Amino acid sequence: MRENQLKRKLQRGETVLGPFINCPYPALIEICGHAGFDFAVIDLEHGPLHILAAEDLCRAADSVGLAPIVRVSKNDPSQIQRALDIGSAGVQVPQIETQADAATVIQSAKYHPVGTRGLSFGTRAGAYTSAGTNITDRLNAESLIIVHVEGQTGIENLAEIVTVPHVDVIFLGPYDLSQSLGIPGQVEDPRVVKLMTRAVTTIRDAGKAVGTFTTTPESAKQWIEVGVQYIGLGMDVSIFFKACQSLVKAVRG
Repeated sequence: MRENQLKRKLQRGETVLGPFINCPYPALIEICGHAGFDFAVIDLEHGPLHILAAEDLCRAADSVGLAPIVRVSKNDPSQIQRALDIGSAGVQVPQIETQADAATVIQSAKYHPVGTRGLSFGTRAGAYTSAGTNITDRLNAESLIIVHVEGQTGIENLAEIVTVPHVDVIFLGPYDLSQSLGIPGQVEDPRVVKLMTRAVTTIRDAGKAVGTFTTTPESAKQWIEVGVQYIGLGMDVSIFFKACQSLVKAVRG
């Protein structure tokens, strides 16, 4: 079992970058690693991916030193367990609104004595029973746990959510937050930016890393200056679309 270099980078206070992945083709995630990204979020919440494709994407990511993070569709013990069993570097869980929600994530993601994650060594995470002794302690220590706070209710309860042990990153979702404010998609609206900026301070004061999603280098740099470490930078499909669009415009004018 490899040491989770992404987790070490965050613990050292470094900034990490990674796209969201909606396509099942392993070469795309390999390209992301060769391009210099630190991680990729294999997205099982939006888009067509399923768990078997996600496992192959984890293999491809590992081959180029890219940390594969799996975003599940909801805060469900079975989904969280499977996302980790396929050998991901961590799990990302959406729509966390309360302290109890965050505590449930930890219970599902960690083995005894921290949580109640179902135990099987016949998985990729367990090296198919060849991982040796103390595997549960090692997996507990290496797994990266990321929770999404992406609505007004979650923001209101943030001071309690940040107290939950073993949560490594609190990911502020600007799009769902904008929707909860009645301005869907307007992620640069001052109301969204103000709430997120305040949230960054609360999270960092609690000793946890902050994440968010953006689509441009300019916005990424702005959030890094505020204190965000874990930057989801675009999606594979939108990155490809913009590249294609740019080529067509460059030729046709």
